[in-house]
Amino acid sequence: MDAESRTVLLVDHDVASRAFLTRVLRERGIQVLQAGTGKEGLIFAWRDRPAMIIADPSFTDIDGKTFIQKLRNDARTAYTPVIALSKDSRPGRLSECLRNGYDEYLVKSGKIIEELLSLVSNALGVDQSAGGDEKRGMLLTFLSAKGGTGTSSVCANVAVHIAEQHPKESVVVVDMVLPIGSIGLIVDYQGTENIVTIADIPPEEITPDFLRETLPKINTWNFHLLAGSPNPEMSNSLQIKRVPHILDALRRTFDYVVVDLGRSLSRITLPIVQQADAVVMIVTTDLSTVTLTKTVLDYLESKGVSPEKIYPMINRVVGLEGLMRSDVEEMLGKAIRVTVPYMGGALTLANNQHQPLSKKLAFDSSSIAFQQATLQIIQLAETMRAA
Repeated sequence: MDAESRTVLLVDHDVASRAFLTRVLRERGIQVLQAGTGKEGLIFAWRDRPAMIIADPSFTDIDGKTFIQKLRNDARTAYTPVIALSKDSRPGRLSECLRNGYDEYLVKSGKIIEELLSLVSNALGVDQSAGGDEKRGMLLTFLSAKGGTGTSSVCANVAVHIAEQHPKESVVVVDMVLPIGSIGLIVDYQGTENIVTIADIPPEEITPDFLRETLPKINTWNFHLLAGSPNPEMSNSLQIKRVPHILDALRRTFDYVVVDLGRSLSRITLPIVQQADAVVMIVTTDLSTVTLTKTVLDYLESKGVSPEKIYPMINRVVGLEGLMRSDVEEMLGKAIRVTVPYMGGALTLANNQHQPLSKKLAFDSSSIAFQQATLQIIQLAETMRAA
């Protein structure tokens, strides 16, 4: 991981507070920049591009609203996670800061240090323990630049092959597609637990034992599932601040954590992509999708995501017409590793029957393509983690 992706900027006029947090963060291998004023913090943020900003919004030179608005209105920091850390415990102050654009609001006290460290560690993709020896499952994200590319179907079918190729290891699929999840529909999940209900549970209760007991194993698909929100209304109540802790707990519980992001690239999901061991980018061969994919790839690189861990694959299942593979590669500036061949309505039929392709069409060329892609994705993730 490069230095920029492990750097936190502290902006606080209180020297003692900055010194304490700097020591705690550095003990966990995190690089820290310090600023004593809001204007100085803006300069550091735009110049050094930290992975996260922790700021006391009670600046001596500018107000907290101006500070966050300037960050959000600049492309260099528009999606940088910003935590407000203040002595002000008034509920109205909390609501105001979140409404203005801060991602989280924490009240200064000894009790919030662990929660703060959890947020920082998960955003930066580092271990929370000082020694950094805790085992963490492989994190794989599936992403597309445009809807309708079949990202969820690809994600579910690759997860099946991971479970088949590594029968002694555990796999969990996390549906982070908002506002409505789709993996549950594919695998015929009928339960009530989902990302929203789990996020409502106090962080200290989300332990490996709790997750193993609570998250169902979908027998036909051979993986555990943390389903997405069943409807837009419920997704609006998702406690975003709990997502990093949930992912960290999942990585301490399962050997492979496979996250379906769909086209939901946002401040919520960007940190997940940044800490992933491999990022699978689903592309179809129509011009608009390829153009948008190039834009997303450039953006991810600007946010510190190494191009080396991006795995582009073409999904022709959703349509046969369009650009040739060589055209797509030229436009993206990246080699396509695997192309899932066109298969008519077979995938739709398999999804409707809630069956993976490896069971429905075991010897079909599409199933073989998924098997090949899975081997390459795991190899890429292992290589990137070793590096």
